[in-house]
Parts: sequence; structure tokens; C-alpha cells
Amino acid sequence: MAMLPLVLHWFFIEWYSGKKSSSALFQHITALFECTMAAIITLLVSDPVGVLYIRSCRVLMLSDWYTMLYNPSPDYVTTVHCTHEAVYPLYTIVFIYYAFCLVLMMLLRPLLVKKIACGLGKSDRFKSIYAALYFFPILTVLQAVGGGLLYYAFPYIILVLSLVTLAVYMSASEIENCYDLLVRKKRLIVLFSHWLLHAYGIISISRVDKLEQDLPLLALVPTPALFYLFTAKFTEPSRILSEGANGH
Repeated sequence: MAMLPLVLHWFFIEWYSGKKSSSALFQHITALFECTMAAIITLLVSDPVGVLYIRSCRVLMLSDWYTMLYNPSPDYVTTVHCTHEAVYPLYTIVFIYYAFCLVLMMLLRPLLVKKIACGLGKSDRFKSIYAALYFFPILTVLQAVGGGLLYYAFPYIILVLSLVTLAVYMSASEIENCYDLLVRKKRLIVLFSHWLLHAYGIISISRVDKLEQDLPLLALVPTPALFYLFTAKFTEPSRILSEGANGH
């Protein structure tokens, strides 16, 4: 949940920056700075205050995330709202982090975009910021409703989404071979970012007591990209259409 704002920032910056805009890199760096500072500040204000670690209650079961559903009702008449956060602070710390992300974005990004986004029209300069004003409330609702489910399923979600987004990006960028990938540095940055997500998902799934058996799976991180590059030429639409027209 902490990585999602950064990933979405980068996605919308890339989406709205345009191919000729030189401001995308600076916006990417600013988004990374915003999220990093928000994470540090969130840790510093959490218990224990002033240090970069937290005291957390151990998660035993899914219901620990939804204690509000277990408020007692004596004699089935009046519900006593006395439950507390059983997984403190894993549930509320995300909301605090999002608040700091939003504040830092509104303080830093508009000034940066106004100064350096010269390649974009006035109506396009702030679209990545407007997008954040939409996805932050969505992420907040997602954490509030599905925090417990995400806690158990996030490694698999990360793996699946990173594979899908990598395939979509390479297809949209018309990358069909290694040369297409190496011709622009930005494409390599996107590729390495997805590889980090792949690795993070694999490490999250790994068993702590059997790391020596699970960590070799990290060697599979480049496999999806290599598979795409080796098979893209066989699924190129124009080739399929031409072969269909020739009766092959």
C-alpha cells in the first residue's frame, strides 16, 4: 500500500508528460522524494516517536483487521463501541502516510511542474497532480475496506499486476527486440522498476525459515521480459493479418 502511490505517480507522470517533454524525469524524482519523505515522517511520528521503527501487534487472523465488526451487544439491545485496532499500527499508519504524501505533493509538485513542464500545454501540466487527487481517495477506501485481505494477498497481487503492466507497456511502446529496449534509457528504467517489483513479490512469498530454498527463484525475475522479447515477433498483428490474407 505504501508503494502504490509512487507507482501510480510514475504511471500518470509518464502518461501525461508526452514524448517530447523533458520534465518527466524531474517529476519522477520529485514523486520518489515525496513518498520517501512521507514514509520517514510517518515512521517518526508513530510509536515509538522519533525512531525509524514501529511497535506492532502481531497479526493472528483475518478478523484482527476488522475489530469494528465485533463490538459487543449486551442483551442484543445496544452495541457498545469499545473495540480497538488489534493490528496497530498496520491499519492506520497507511492513512497517515497517505496524508503526508498528499501534503508534500501539494507543496512541491505544482511549483516544479510550473517551472519545468514547458513542453506541455497549460491544461496538461497538472493532469498528473489531478490524477493523484483521484487515486488517493480510492486507495484510502481500498485500505479501509480490504486492508486485511491485502495483507495476506499482496505478494500475489504484486506479481500478477507487475507482469500485466510490463506486458502492456512493452506492447504499447512497440518493443519487439532488445534493440527497441536499449534505444531509450527510459524504457530500461521502466524494465528495472518492474524487475524490482517481481523480486519484491517473490521475496514476500518466500518462507523465512527456508530462504535458501526460495531465494534462488529470484533468478526467474528477467524471465517474463525475455519471454516477451523472444515471442513478440510471432504475435505481431501485421504479420498475422498478412499470413491470413495469404492463406497460411
